[in-house]
Amino acid sequence: SLPPDLEATSSLQKENVLQDEVQEREHFSFRHELKRTEGPHIKETLQDQITQCFLECRHVTGRFPDYPPEKTGGSKAIFIEKHPEQVLEELAAKKAEAEKKENEKKGKEDKEVAQAKKPPKVGKQVVDESWKMGPSNFLLMLEEGSSQYQVFWENRDNRSDFLQDHDPELIKEGERGEVEEEIRVQVDEVMQEKLLRVKLAVDGETSPQGKAAKDKVRAARSRAGEQHNAKHTIMMSLACRTIDSLYQELAEEGLLIQVKNVNLSDYIGYYDCLRNILRETGAQPVPSIPEVRQLVALYGILPLGSQTVHENAPLVKSLLLVGPAGVGKKMLVHAICTAAGANLFSLTPSTTGKYPGRDGLIMMLHMILKVGKELQPSVVWIGNTERIFSKGAPKAEEEVNFKRLAKLLPQFLKALKPKDRVLLVGTSSRPFDANLGPFCKVYQKIILIPKPDYLTRFGKYFTLWKHYILQRGGALTRLVNLNCLARVSDGFTQGHIVDVVHTVLTELRLLQMDRKPLRTAEFVTSLARHDPVYKEEEEAFQ
Repeated sequence: SLPPDLEATSSLQKENVLQDEVQEREHFSFRHELKRTEGPHIKETLQDQITQCFLECRHVTGRFPDYPPEKTGGSKAIFIEKHPEQVLEELAAKKAEAEKKENEKKGKEDKEVAQAKKPPKVGKQVVDESWKMGPSNFLLMLEEGSSQYQVFWENRDNRSDFLQDHDPELIKEGERGEVEEEIRVQVDEVMQEKLLRVKLAVDGETSPQGKAAKDKVRAARSRAGEQHNAKHTIMMSLACRTIDSLYQELAEEGLLIQVKNVNLSDYIGYYDCLRNILRETGAQPVPSIPEVRQLVALYGILPLGSQTVHENAPLVKSLLLVGPAGVGKKMLVHAICTAAGANLFSLTPSTTGKYPGRDGLIMMLHMILKVGKELQPSVVWIGNTERIFSKGAPKAEEEVNFKRLAKLLPQFLKALKPKDRVLLVGTSSRPFDANLGPFCKVYQKIILIPKPDYLTRFGKYFTLWKHYILQRGGALTRLVNLNCLARVSDGFTQGHIVDVVHTVLTELRLLQMDRKPLRTAEFVTSLARHDPVYKEEEEAFQ
């Protein structure tokens, strides 16, 4: 027999499975019941309405109309058409609205004339230049949900409903539209055949399908010769290739890489409250690590992970992460892909060099775009993106090919539609080396990644030194002064600290730890071999 905790877990899983099966059966039974009880009435009503429309049309035009094809909605297109009374009402409403606009325009002109006659006021006008939040696209959705709750659930008396599992009437109301659509398709087939028979008997018209079929045959024969010559070219084009073959090629060429399992919460850091004081004085301080996490989630993870957020939030097609080397830009890219479950395409000089020339790069971007859209969400990552927009002339052939992306990236972003969850992410440790004009046009949002401050290196709960030492398998004793390490490592990045910990805590050193505990000097000696981020470089980012 299983242990008690495993038995409880298995019983809960079985209960959830049975509950899901019961809900599916209930949904099926509700739809079946609607078809049985309301189906005949819906079918009869639709047939009567369609017949009445055809008779009225023949009375006005003298002939029966053609049945609307399924592409235009079938019989739905008949009921969408408006009556003459509705058209007159709309025209009257438009006329009234135009008159109202003219009156408002005249009122504004009179007001401007009156204001022009007034003497100007003495004194300076106060202009509010502070940032103001724009209207949210999600407010309407929240209001709809709130109103739905107020209508259906707020004043609902559930005292007699002990189980409170579902409301049959609400389920039927939701299923009724789908049932009507299924019946409408069946009615369209019946009424279309009936209309053809009536046309043949009354007006003597034959079906237009025969004539259309002959025209199609003639057109097909005329195109046969052209298709025979272009068949080989079409088969070799990207349009005829499957997503699996394109995916395989991108993976083999190194353009599609594996995402590292990194969470956004692993990018640890503290919020510095002193930055708010600096903002009040008019200064623009460097963002803290929690603010960076928030921006990455706002512009990267949420739009990629949710189609609803992507469609309603402001569209962001490109994102740039800048900061000194080792601050965690690459880690944030992998964190975005991990949280959103996205594919990661990496563009580097070595990978783009496998598709030489402008035509090769266009084909490569087309492959990435096709696979990325089909298997969205997707992230296209360009490391050291400033090299694409560098001011100097490239020397190596790979660099020349890599710089050609500068003119192709705007076209790539233009090909992304609002429904496509594809994000272009660039990382740069020296953005000031790039030509800022085209560089800033490609990337919509730019996030500055700071080096860790003292609170992050030595905080109360989570510190970089303590976190990485314990993660590597080290043991902390009184001989390791974390406060000293935090002060000595001022100006160094997270990458430097990780490299120092990995250099010190080798496999041999971990085996010797029981009889030879870790000391602060070991980490300080290894840290001295790295160059910190100097003040001049840090100021260049601001």
